[in-house]
Amino acid sequence: MSRTLRTIAMVFGLVLIATPAFAADGAPLISFTASFGAAVTIIGASLGFAKIGSAALESIARQPEAAGDIRGAMLLAAALLEGATFFALIVCIVKGAA
Repeated sequence: MSRTLRTIAMVFGLVLIATPAFAADGAPLISFTASFGAAVTIIGASLGFAKIGSAALESIARQPEAAGDIRGAMLLAAALLEGATFFALIVCIVKGAA
């Protein structure tokens, strides 16, 4: 099993283990609130940034003369990922306030 899948399985396992403690007051077993959505967004973004960074460093190590082009492409991809992450976080915040 890959490292990413193990991490995701661990997070969902912890959520399921903690469910009885959250359900003590008659709340639903798992409540998918805005804060849960924000947490999933941040986890996804961090995995995306890690993938972009590792791929860029590996590419620069294989072909150092193309470092400028690779760096530019990496920054563009990171900016697009950051924009999508901010949009998702704003949606979670607005949904949580409503």
